[in-house]
Amino acid sequence: MKRLVRWLILPLLFIAIGIGLMQGWYYVFPPKAERVVQSADAELSRNIGGAGSLAVPTLAQGTIHEVRDGDSIQEAVLTAQPGDTVMVYPGTYSETVYIDKDDIVLMGVVEEGEYPTLDGNKELNDAILYSGSDITIDSFKIMDYKGNAIMGQAGNNFVIRNNLVIDTGVYGIFPQFGTNGLIEHNVLTGIEDAAIYVGMSDHIDVRHNEVFGNVAGIEIENTRHALVENNYVYDNAGGILAFITPGLPIKTTYDVIIRDNFVVNNNHVNFAEPGSIVANVPQGTGILVMAADDVVIENNIITGNNSVGIGITDLSLVTDVSKDPGSEPNPDRMVIMDNVMYNNGSDPKGILKDLISVVGRDTGPDIMDTGKGSGKCIADVNRYQTLFLLGADYGVCDRLEYATDGLFTMTLEDMAPTEVKQDVSDADFEKEIGKRAYYGVCTGCHTYSVRMIGPSVKSIQALYFDNPEGIAEYINDPIKKRDDYPEMPPQNYLTEETRMAVAKYMLGVRE
Repeated sequence: MKRLVRWLILPLLFIAIGIGLMQGWYYVFPPKAERVVQSADAELSRNIGGAGSLAVPTLAQGTIHEVRDGDSIQEAVLTAQPGDTVMVYPGTYSETVYIDKDDIVLMGVVEEGEYPTLDGNKELNDAILYSGSDITIDSFKIMDYKGNAIMGQAGNNFVIRNNLVIDTGVYGIFPQFGTNGLIEHNVLTGIEDAAIYVGMSDHIDVRHNEVFGNVAGIEIENTRHALVENNYVYDNAGGILAFITPGLPIKTTYDVIIRDNFVVNNNHVNFAEPGSIVANVPQGTGILVMAADDVVIENNIITGNNSVGIGITDLSLVTDVSKDPGSEPNPDRMVIMDNVMYNNGSDPKGILKDLISVVGRDTGPDIMDTGKGSGKCIADVNRYQTLFLLGADYGVCDRLEYATDGLFTMTLEDMAPTEVKQDVSDADFEKEIGKRAYYGVCTGCHTYSVRMIGPSVKSIQALYFDNPEGIAEYINDPIKKRDDYPEMPPQNYLTEETRMAVAKYMLGVRE
């Protein structure tokens, strides 16, 4: 028996320990394979196997500034220096917080289930606006604002996590024109446009969020390299959207992975502002792709969406593509694999109902494509009810070629650089400031030629021809001029120099 233990059992035990240590090593330090995808005439490299530069939650290394009920969060932010943490304890704070410096952590302290609460009282427009890079916003309850809960304005390397967002107007979490971001473990409801709206950004992960009772749950718009993973998306008018919106400075959406999400019962009435693009999203839509390229929809549970499970279309569905010739209208290289789909399309609404009725049907399909485009495929198409119109052509996906299980994140392995302008003329510096403000602030509501939330830039140019001072004054103190548009919130937190710079830049924009 001793010999048996020595020569058989002990070696097996050592082998088992060795395998366990190896598996642990690969879990902590996974191999960094490289995958290259051809898209939009560019070679795209993805971060495979690594956790990404934003994965590990850390506090800033500088001073901790404590804010308690009755104090001002904004005062603490003004005092903080790059590298500091502003730690906010439970209480109610009715204010707007502006973060215009880099490397700040805004951290809520949750005690016995009580969050620090930013309450706009239906009077304030925005809760938190950041234009700095390396910003973390963690563990706040944000409610009853008229515009946005958290809006990023051209800041890189952001982390937005663990927040409760309730009825904050147009957008909930809204990073605009940023690179390298992580949005995770947030709960959002009651938003009249998109609960999580990623606009004109690159290398973004949206994961482990719960979004319900909104017009759109999660929207990836004019954005590249995005991962939408393991979110619970239900009771919205539209669940997950990957869009190109014409008229914006960034003209493309591509390299988007939508996987492992629960997209269930998205049948809420669409209560968006009439005339806005998202107001055209049909009630009862699970996932909607409009003109985006290289989108992988994989391993999702998509059920109970009354119009359609997955809808794919070109720009003609909701807008006039001729207004922006720079936006290519067709969705190319769609990949649909291994989704669980049932009980979709039982009661189609809006334009989808009209399109379905054209082919003599009363109910919608699991997958519907009304656009053209090329290079599309579905793995095991016979598992789903499908409806393809206008020449949509699908092949059979090769799972080995397109599976994304080796990809852990779209965020960058290293932090995105923070742009610093040096040694430039005053005119070039003003133009750069104007451009960043235009991309990061103005294009959240204005496109060049297509109605979004506010009027088009083209119409603003006609109204304020050769009058940047008038635009700058209106940015600072707007008044409602037209009944068919919502009132613009003041952007008086922008400096006088920035307001004038963006006004001049806006008047010079063409497409």
